[in-house]
Amino acid sequence: MSSILTNHSAMVALSTLNMVNKNLTDTQNRVSSGLQITSGKDNAAYYAISETMKGDSGMFESIHDGLTATKNSISTARLGAETVADLAKDFTDRVAFAQGSGVNLADVQSELDSLITQIGTAISQSTFNGEDLVSGAAAPVTVVSGISRTGGTFAATTITFQSVDLSAIQTALANIDLENLDTGGTNTAVPDTLTEALTMAEAQLSNAIDAATSLGVTEKTIEGQMTFLDMLTDTLDSGVSAMVDANMEEEAARLQALQVQQQLATQSLSMANQAPQNIMSLFRQ
Repeated sequence: MSSILTNHSAMVALSTLNMVNKNLTDTQNRVSSGLQITSGKDNAAYYAISETMKGDSGMFESIHDGLTATKNSISTARLGAETVADLAKDFTDRVAFAQGSGVNLADVQSELDSLITQIGTAISQSTFNGEDLVSGAAAPVTVVSGISRTGGTFAATTITFQSVDLSAIQTALANIDLENLDTGGTNTAVPDTLTEALTMAEAQLSNAIDAATSLGVTEKTIEGQMTFLDMLTDTLDSGVSAMVDANMEEEAARLQALQVQQQLATQSLSMANQAPQNIMSLFRQ
């Protein structure tokens, strides 16, 4: 039965065209944005997870940048400690040389004073961006190394290391005056004999080596954490991509198919709209 009041064919064709146009618009949006999920209405669960992972990835990148500054500070401090250790070795060698007979202690002490000055210069220059890890009293330093969501609870993870006191080494070495030994033994900070001076110098050399080693271990730890954060960020980004990115090959094929369907649906609607006119032509005959 045909009707001039209700065109069922046109209604079906229009409904089909509307559906095709909607799918075509969605596909075009995915092709233009490269995303399959752009909001919670697309897939609430994936959207929530991906947005959380994106936030974590951004925080890891920021923490990585912060660790870069920390690593540079530690690297500078390590270089200073290694320089002080080298100078302390030279200092100890000069004191050892002074143990022999017939040595001019004044000349040796002049060399020792020069080494003390060089140590002070190295310490004063071993800072990065105003951060001093070498001249104050040794103290724990804590830096944020990442974040954790264990058991659904958010928390920051940290790395703690010790700063070093190279100034104490300089002070102890400066107390060694081969020309003015504390022969009376009234000051424990000043050596009584040349032998004791050598023992004190070697102890400070050991302290300088320990300081350089400690900073080297810390720098290696920071570098390892930075490498881990790089890999973790890449993994998170890949996970987010797997959930929300559009498959461009599929979308391209779907886009072409929908464009063909749109043309066919438009033609069907045109043909359906002509049906009432065909009926009216019968009456005119």
